[in-house]
Amino acid sequence: MRQRLGAGLLAAVLTMAASAPGADTAGEFDYYVMALSWSPNWCALEGDRRQSPQCEEDHGWILHGLWPQYETGWPDYCASAERAPSRKMTEGMADIMGTSGLAWHQWKKHGTCSGLAARDYFALSRVAYDKVARPAVFRKLDNAVRLPASVVEEAFLKDNPGLSPDMLTVTCRDGYVQEVRVCLTRGLEPRACGADTRHDCTLDDALFTPLR
Repeated sequence: MRQRLGAGLLAAVLTMAASAPGADTAGEFDYYVMALSWSPNWCALEGDRRQSPQCEEDHGWILHGLWPQYETGWPDYCASAERAPSRKMTEGMADIMGTSGLAWHQWKKHGTCSGLAARDYFALSRVAYDKVARPAVFRKLDNAVRLPASVVEEAFLKDNPGLSPDMLTVTCRDGYVQEVRVCLTRGLEPRACGADTRHDCTLDDALFTPLR
């Protein structure tokens, strides 16, 4: 009985270790997911409640993050020998990420798994952000509209001929269009998303709010 209990305890410890922060190895991943968040919708969902400075600016599609992915699953909070970014470095990302706080969080959770120094990770994130055209049509809205989430995907595909439907996904949250997630190789070329990354929103009446 004692031996059986010991084996069970060992299995539990090994499971906890595998899921603990820092258990993933920095630099070992297969591709990136770049997440673009429509700032006015995020502000309506939670940013206003937090009194986030992001919601005081005229942001459209902001860079939520550049996330290392496995073909199935993803690493996070990797043990990294790289130094944490300086405040100046994270503040320098606020123009495309909304706040320096988001930049810091994204480095801690995802950037540490890239195997890159913080400066290089943020530079790569900016290159990825600039590679994908963000449809101007959404910036022209005067009022909140309800639309099929698929319309957002179609707009991105139209403005980015190098993308195909299996290379991006549109997510929703609480009835709002939330994000567009684009899958990229480690060299930032478009590629098909892993099956666990494709979670297309199927709402026909997703809420999309205009710039503030």
